[in-house]
Amino acid sequence: MSRNVPEAEEQVLSTLNLDGSRRWIRPKLSKGRFYRRRLVVAWSLIVAFTTIPYLKVGGKPLMLLDVPRQQFILFGKTFLATDTMLLMLLLVGIFITIFLLTAIFGRVWCGWACPQTVYMEFIYRPIERLFEGSRARQLKMDREGASAGRILKYVAYLFVSIFVAHTFLAYFVGVDQLFYWIQQPPAEHPTAFAIMALVTLLMFADFAYFREQVCIVACPYGRLQSVLLDRNSLIVGYDARRGETRGRLGQRRKGPPAEGESWGDCVDCQACVVTCPTGIDIREGLQLECIGCTQCIDACDAVMEKLGKPRGLIRYSSRDALDGKKTSILRPRVVIYPLILVLVFGMLAISLARKQDTDVTILRGLGAPYTQLPNGQISNQVRIKLVNRSNETRLYAITLVEGEGVEMIAPENPVRVRAGKTETTAVFLNVSPGSFARGERSVRIRIHSGDSFEREFTYRLLGPEGGE
Repeated sequence: MSRNVPEAEEQVLSTLNLDGSRRWIRPKLSKGRFYRRRLVVAWSLIVAFTTIPYLKVGGKPLMLLDVPRQQFILFGKTFLATDTMLLMLLLVGIFITIFLLTAIFGRVWCGWACPQTVYMEFIYRPIERLFEGSRARQLKMDREGASAGRILKYVAYLFVSIFVAHTFLAYFVGVDQLFYWIQQPPAEHPTAFAIMALVTLLMFADFAYFREQVCIVACPYGRLQSVLLDRNSLIVGYDARRGETRGRLGQRRKGPPAEGESWGDCVDCQACVVTCPTGIDIREGLQLECIGCTQCIDACDAVMEKLGKPRGLIRYSSRDALDGKKTSILRPRVVIYPLILVLVFGMLAISLARKQDTDVTILRGLGAPYTQLPNGQISNQVRIKLVNRSNETRLYAITLVEGEGVEMIAPENPVRVRAGKTETTAVFLNVSPGSFARGERSVRIRIHSGDSFEREFTYRLLGPEGGE
């Protein structure tokens, strides 16, 4: 039984036709002043992403996210999975920074620095134009089917995706390990090869098929605009007061649009629409699909210059400024966010400054707090956990500094801890029952590793009340 399905009156997504089929976006490149600036920023980020795994600070990688060993190296400092406070401060600082930048500069991240935009617009689309030609030829291929140029484009996409996948993998295993794997058969390291193949497949699928849909459908950032932006945030906007009433040159020759009205500067040339990488019409106002890439600004400025009119019909502005309202730079969120950032990053900086390359945790032994030996002495088991954050193997010696009458038995002393590893050892502190006052006695333990590390700890021994 057939049903009559009503056609949609409006376009739901810029990447969908009214019948629900995929509408491929083939934007026309507009090489204006903003595009040239974005080109410099984009390639700086690409070079940085590619070279960071090779850079070292103090003999350590500048950045290494070693998930299997649960340690992370940032700017030459080693962090472990147990550094939850530092991780929390870092994540809070990143999120607050995003909130602040969005409140002031709008979606500058999306248009200028997001990896999806950077790689799509400055690597994959240039490859597409190289093999397929102009926008008109690309649209013709969409209608008539793939050509040899499109097939070669996909081959180039695959090789670029393989390179990006290997670079991505270097952040997690290091370049030395990566080069070793590259020289070996995949059967020697199946897990790493599978990860590389999966990342390559995801990259290829993203930039060859999903493309702008990642920004429009998958990424939640655009949907947070109503929360992160206010009416004074910087956006890419169309000046309707100057542009309306819009009309083509042919219409303008016939006279004014209506009695008592005049034509605006917008000639309805559609240049801003055909250059948009997400397929929207910026003249319809602020939309979640707008990533702030400024291609519409470059396209419109070129048209205005040809018509002898001032640039800026589409420009960086705010909604209040475009509506002719009074604007304000200082707003509550612009003041509160920096104060929070100073607090968060200040705490992070203090924590990092105090962080040594060795962590020591002293714990009580498992089971009973103390035991009485056959000779009458009271024995306390002390567990010492050593974390070596340095890039060299170290020997840690354990000695008593203050503990008269206390006998220390250490089955392993000094303790050998490899670089980036954690070791736990146990020592036994034996003392006569008469040494305790109210069931306690304090001793001082010193742990040192040559001239590299030295620290003393006060530890409370437990024993019988009254020394009995």
